[in-house]
Amino acid sequence: MTENQISTPPHVRTGLTIGELIDRAAAADPAKLALVAASERMTRAELRQRIDRLAAAFIGLGIERGETVLLQLPNWCEFIYSYFALQKIGAVPVLLISGYERMEVSHLCRLTEATVWIVPQIYRNRDYTPCIRAVREDNPQLRHVISVRAERPDENFSASLEEIVAGAADAGVQSQIAKRRPDPTAVAHILPSGGTTGLPKAIPRTHDDYLCNVNYLHRVGEMTADDVCLVAVPVGHNLALLNVVGAALVGYSIVLLDSTRADDICRALDAERVTYLPTVPSLLKRILEFDGIDKYNFHCLRKISAGGEPATPDLLARVRKTLHCACISEFGMSEGPLCRTRLDDDPARVRGSVGKPICPDDEFRILDDGGQTLPAETDGELAARGPGIFAGYLKNAAENERAFTREGFFRTGDLARMDNYGNVTITGRIKDVINRGGEKISPAQVEKVLLAHPKIVDAAVIGMPDRALGEKICAYIRVEIGATLDHEAIKTFMEDIGASKLLIPDRVELVATLPLTEAGKHDKKALREDIRHKLANM
Repeated sequence: MTENQISTPPHVRTGLTIGELIDRAAAADPAKLALVAASERMTRAELRQRIDRLAAAFIGLGIERGETVLLQLPNWCEFIYSYFALQKIGAVPVLLISGYERMEVSHLCRLTEATVWIVPQIYRNRDYTPCIRAVREDNPQLRHVISVRAERPDENFSASLEEIVAGAADAGVQSQIAKRRPDPTAVAHILPSGGTTGLPKAIPRTHDDYLCNVNYLHRVGEMTADDVCLVAVPVGHNLALLNVVGAALVGYSIVLLDSTRADDICRALDAERVTYLPTVPSLLKRILEFDGIDKYNFHCLRKISAGGEPATPDLLARVRKTLHCACISEFGMSEGPLCRTRLDDDPARVRGSVGKPICPDDEFRILDDGGQTLPAETDGELAARGPGIFAGYLKNAAENERAFTREGFFRTGDLARMDNYGNVTITGRIKDVINRGGEKISPAQVEKVLLAHPKIVDAAVIGMPDRALGEKICAYIRVEIGATLDHEAIKTFMEDIGASKLLIPDRVELVATLPLTEAGKHDKKALREDIRHKLANM
């Protein structure tokens, strides 16, 4: 336990590990539907059997307790099998979103000392092979790259998920798994964090602190075993993972959808009699604006939660009016701080807020620049500590020094205020982060990649307003005298050096000079005003 970690009080601890949730759910009601994913429909007993078989396959492959494993899969059932199988044998999944390229994957592989990578060969129009080859060159410690749904795995892969499962032994599986059970205080998984100064940081979460989040999130949301939850947001994100783990803890059914098209979501909501949809505001807008929405019946849908980016009161009102269900506004971070409005809240009192902290043992404060607590209704930095908050970034003492106060409060980097009832309203942000449809993007990281281009001599990246996504990436670029450069050439360059598509600017402004502040830094306030003016006059 590190100096920032708060001991989990006895009444908060479940005494369970995440892997054991699968066993408990199967024992309680083996015939209940647990997972729907494309053509797959599995009961709790069937899901447990598949997970145990894969756990045995991982043991046979030589994966040890405490070993870190990169898990980069989309919303496929294999994500569920792999995540819980690794949990059962005490290995530590490092969750990577599908869009990560060589730059992010290699960095996180080195940082976490991962020895195994589970990844598709091809997903949609992306061939992962060049990225796999490059990451293996960068990381000699990577023993295995396991393909998923590959038609013909090539020499870049050392194993196939399908083949190792087919070859796994059935005898003695339970005793093998039991020997690998981790302690609840051990790290359960590692999540990447969108950085403000460069590449993603690594966020270790223990079984105890993560299950504290999951437990209270579902209590506040009044989730029961009778619920059916549709997960359409990327399963590698914390917002989705909280519900994947929550389904095992509470016992409700998960519908995993590998599409964010409004038509597909509406069809699944109707066909699977979904009662709960955790999502982000940009996706909610897409659903509400879908022309064919009237074709579908959402009579079972009782609640929607909107997080990951700001949700306006008007949007929440439109959800209630159009979809006839409750709408929860929430704020959450992979580091642990979680707030939610309650289903029985007075709408007038919580309007515009993200509600109260979910865990009564987590303490939230609003701090001034000096770290002193501010009174109610005063803007400052939101900070939190408690059993649901992580202990610190992996191998990043300098960032931990900045991120935690002397009293152990984690500084979120978000500007907020708290009312006299404890409701939190997010009013802005301190950290320079672009929130593109719930994806947190570091302008500094985009600038670093742009400045690697031989023709670019200066670059400043900002978030520009966007109706659908909230923000998009806008890059102001100064090229060397006499050089020419366009958006397509910049896109090609970034892809060629292994930058994620998430980092590619949506808009490029070529300028002769960049405005500076008195301190000699890029005047991003002036650039934001400039792009707002240009967008308003389009």
